[in-house]
Amino acid sequence: MSEQQWELVDEDATRALGAQLAGALDDGLVVYLRGELGAGKTSFARALLTALGVGERIKSPTYSLIEGYQARDRAAWHLDLYRIADPGELEWLGLDALADPAALVLVEWPERGAGALPAADLELELAYQGLGRRAQLRSRTQRGERLLARLR
Repeated sequence: MSEQQWELVDEDATRALGAQLAGALDDGLVVYLRGELGAGKTSFARALLTALGVGERIKSPTYSLIEGYQARDRAAWHLDLYRIADPGELEWLGLDALADPAALVLVEWPERGAGALPAADLELELAYQGLGRRAQLRSRTQRGERLLARLR
């Protein structure tokens, strides 16, 4: 599988990357968002969902754990599993909807839901770099590989 990197000098660059990914999206996708607290995972998710036409306020799912939206006539789910101590805690969330191959699924802190989540098509890792961030996008499936090819 392949990977691509971006230098994100500020939050506008993070939003631009989210919009770019939205423009390349033509199918459902599962994206694992990795990085330290404050690295830009939620900002990226908001930018992606906004670029896909979500008109409502896009809330951080830090306390609700999951937020659902309609984005370009498909379901979109944004999960933040930071507060999960054990993947078994996810049973009551009704994660069956995440298995829809047409859905967009964005998961912050996916390691906390290991075994209870659909496999990632893409992994985005955001890391501090100087005053900005570095974004590394890795494909994990053929669907993710096709999307990365469209981003080139």
